[in-house]
Amino acid sequence: MAFDGIVIANLVKECNDTILGGKINKIAQPENDELLITIKNQKNQYRLFLSASASLPLIYFTSSNKPSPMTAPNFCMLLRKHIGSGKITKIWQPGLERIINFEIEHLNELGDLCKKLLIVEIMGKHSNIIFCDEKGMIIDSIKHVSLQMSSVREVLPGRPYFIPETQQKCNPLSTSEEEFCSQVFQKPAKLSKAIYSSFTGISPSMAEELCFRASLESDQSASTLSALEQHHLFHQFELFMEDVKTGNFHPNIVFSGKEPVEFSALSMQQYQDLKTVSYDTISKVLETYYAVKNTITRIRQKSADLRHVVQTALERNVKKYDLQCKQLKDTEKREKYRVYGELLNAYGYGLEEGAKELEALNYYTNEMIKIPLDPTLSAQENAKKYFDKYSKLKRTYEALSTLTQETASEIEHLESISTALDIALSEEDLVEIKEELMDYGYIKRRYTGKKVKVTSKPFHYLSSDGYHIYVGKNNMQNEELTFKFASGNDWWFHAKGAPGSHVIVKTNGDELPDRTFEEAARLAAYYSKNRSAEKVEIDYIQKKHVKKPNGAKPGFVVYYTNYSMVIDSDISQIEQIS
Repeated sequence: MAFDGIVIANLVKECNDTILGGKINKIAQPENDELLITIKNQKNQYRLFLSASASLPLIYFTSSNKPSPMTAPNFCMLLRKHIGSGKITKIWQPGLERIINFEIEHLNELGDLCKKLLIVEIMGKHSNIIFCDEKGMIIDSIKHVSLQMSSVREVLPGRPYFIPETQQKCNPLSTSEEEFCSQVFQKPAKLSKAIYSSFTGISPSMAEELCFRASLESDQSASTLSALEQHHLFHQFELFMEDVKTGNFHPNIVFSGKEPVEFSALSMQQYQDLKTVSYDTISKVLETYYAVKNTITRIRQKSADLRHVVQTALERNVKKYDLQCKQLKDTEKREKYRVYGELLNAYGYGLEEGAKELEALNYYTNEMIKIPLDPTLSAQENAKKYFDKYSKLKRTYEALSTLTQETASEIEHLESISTALDIALSEEDLVEIKEELMDYGYIKRRYTGKKVKVTSKPFHYLSSDGYHIYVGKNNMQNEELTFKFASGNDWWFHAKGAPGSHVIVKTNGDELPDRTFEEAARLAAYYSKNRSAEKVEIDYIQKKHVKKPNGAKPGFVVYYTNYSMVIDSDISQIEQIS
């Protein structure tokens, strides 16, 4: 995530293109650290969202609205009083700082034309929205900062506004090659860090991108570059800054599957192996990125309790399985004790009293062996002792053979639920998973008299050749898809030896083209525990050959004469319908 000076520069360009010269129509403050300003310009209406949240500071245009409190906060009332119908006359960014200045023209109480500044600082936990007069004196701010809170700068009414220079960074928009080299290549740090720690507005991800474009390793020491490499890096840096100066932006989001991993105002060549989606505006990028991120974060928070239940049960069963396997291994010597008993019965008649061992021919292997004895017991008593050990270990073996299979099945079941939690994208998806956990006793069911309504549905894709592909989100949906929805000649796909979704391709009686087989296999790879692997082995077979063993848990099947293919998990080119 790189909400850096370059993204701010793109936002400034977008603001100048859309709301410069516009009139402020409405000001709202939905949260303590948020503003929602509606601007009318050339018969169009724009809604600008500003957030000075310490955890997620943002600024972008949005089409959605947020409910406001019944009584407007003081800062909102102040802005309404001064600039409630003001005209935006200038929008700029100082250097490449993460700051946007809005100059607003309005009439005061006497009817005289005045100017005010609304300054938005997007600086992590130090973010703020500051309202100043035209001389730069602070009228008020959405967050007050006293000397007790910061020794660098007070943000209080009546104080002069200034940008604190705490890191002694250079302005990248006006940096010469000589200054670039002296700043970057004298630092005892890795190359990417030397870049972003030397210039304002350059994020770590953009520093990595700069190194990638210059074909240099970002983690090498900055002081080890040759003169030619230094010149080449500065040339790439110049191209970067030229794009910023001329407004040559390419807003985009980089996706890994469906999850956004990075956004940028410039193209990101370092993510060539991932899917990059371009957008018309940086506001659309920010709104989309954070909406998807928030959805994923919210579902992960909602599923935290379920994950804890599954993980606890999984850890307990893994420990139990390891102990059972160890005990099962100990029973391997049971046959040795049986042979000892038989040989003592066969050769023990000539054993001397008090003997500590018997050397005899093992007629099973035709080898001589030594049998340890208890000298206080007779040969027959020693034989009985070994037969008793054999019988006990045999009973243990028979019991553990069943128990280890049951525990292994439970582990497999829990791992499949864990994978389903990773796939879940909505609260409806979690309802079905919780139902399964209650059905199998992992969560105590509370009877409320109402039946839980399940509205979650499988993923639905359309192959490049027009065939419908369905992907189960959990074990219940896998069961439904395979044994109730699919017909005999439909094709069934699943990651080999790993928890994951059942994937069904509806054939409509046709012979599927190879491309559809590959796309269905990619979906099976992506919606499995092995999705992060470079290649995933996928089993596929016609549905009529897939069987459910008696008493098996939902979604668990057996098949024998299957086909297999090894494929990647890139589903970015497959059209999703729902």
